[in-house]
Amino acid sequence: MLPAPEPHRVFAWNDLGWFAREWAPTDPPMIVVNPGSPCEAFLPSAPPHSAAWAQHSERVGVLSYTPGLRTLRVGGPLQGPVAHGLACGALLFVRDGFPWNAMAYHGRGYRGERKTLRQSWGVTDSAEWQYQQRTLLALDGANPVWEFALSLRRAIARDFGGYIDTSYWRDAAAKVLRHRDSGEIVVTPDGVTKADPRPEAETEARIKGVQHLIGRITRYEARFRADGILDENRYVTSVDAWDLGRASGMARWGLGARYCDLKEAESAVIEAGRAAARSYRSWQDFSAGYILGRCLHFDDEEFGEWYEDMVSAHRILMSEPGSPWLNIPFK
Repeated sequence: MLPAPEPHRVFAWNDLGWFAREWAPTDPPMIVVNPGSPCEAFLPSAPPHSAAWAQHSERVGVLSYTPGLRTLRVGGPLQGPVAHGLACGALLFVRDGFPWNAMAYHGRGYRGERKTLRQSWGVTDSAEWQYQQRTLLALDGANPVWEFALSLRRAIARDFGGYIDTSYWRDAAAKVLRHRDSGEIVVTPDGVTKADPRPEAETEARIKGVQHLIGRITRYEARFRADGILDENRYVTSVDAWDLGRASGMARWGLGARYCDLKEAESAVIEAGRAAARSYRSWQDFSAGYILGRCLHFDDEEFGEWYEDMVSAHRILMSEPGSPWLNIPFK
């Protein structure tokens, strides 16, 4: 049991073996567990009692985080805007075995959270955390070419409805890019002007890249349908979820690292939830968008751990009775 994060007190964890090995004669002879709570306990830590800690450490083994749905029934929101925003990050926290609704987040401890943000995001202070948080909430964290291809398919679907043939989608992308690169009209502070056309070779290279991307998307979607992430005849409408799910996580990681306070983290989580409700119709649609963005970024059609860990988390969230995706309305 840990209190909510506060600016001037942080927590770290170590395994039982560490306490057995590192105890020094100058250390207190007792360790207090859950101090000030109804289940407060005093455990002897000095020799010869440290031998018992070593035995327990050997029995337990190395700490590992296993996927699973964990929910705080007390001390964590279960309904409302904060819970909705936290549920947007649930794929990540179910994958890691952390409670999905722990707004007062300590994670792997102060040092662990700072290390993760430094290694994975290059974040080392509050200003860098704020920049990353704003970028994700502004939907600027993903490759804009992905959203161009998906938004083009959405536009075709609005005009024609029903199934969108992949060949037609590829041809439409080529036409749009050739039209844009021929010298489109742009509005500048000096008025309406026509931009210089791109070299033809550059345009054709861009077309080839987008058409390759369209092929990747359709192959991922076929696998999504086979694995139950997408229903038949459904497709991914947007990868906004890739940014918004990480924005929900970033709020909690920043709090654990003390780069923000609880109020800032809650505000970011709520904003992520509201943006998700504008972009998608259901938790299933949101999940497919998140997994596609993650796979386009990391997986390179290997369908390896970057994909498999999300499939496992998706299935847990779409099936277990206590899942937020089954208990919190998406809109």
